Amino acid sequence: MTEHQRPRRETVTRPTPKSPQRGPVGAGRDIDEQTTLGETYMRSLLRTQLRLGLSVLALVIIPLAILPMVWAIAPGIGRLTVGPVPLPWLVLGIGVYPLLVLAGWRYVRQAERNESEFVRIVTRQ
Repeated sequence: MTEHQRPRRETVTRPTPKSPQRGPVGAGRDIDEQTTLGETYMRSLLRTQLRLGLSVLALVIIPLAILPMVWAIAPGIGRLTVGPVPLPWLVLGIGVYPLLVLAGWRYVRQAERNESEFVRIVTRQ
């Protein structure tokens, strides 16, 4: 190359290719594309959450339904008082709320566990 010659210029006509866009992998793709397998995964999650909801509901309803039966079968228990307040009023007015809070806390904790397990299964590669 002589001193007065310039190097040949090159024109770039397109940008360099970027890394390919990656969509959901595995079961996540099946769910997004609403395939039969994806629907099966979603049905499984919904069934698990429904089963959990019904079991928590039963754990709350059954004790609350038994209380009036206990008072009807053993009326002496229903007439007991703690100070000036009848026992049934105390149980229904104060004693039920810890049960409801505990059931709600347990439900939320287990529902989150079910969902994280579902995510772990779906994102598994």
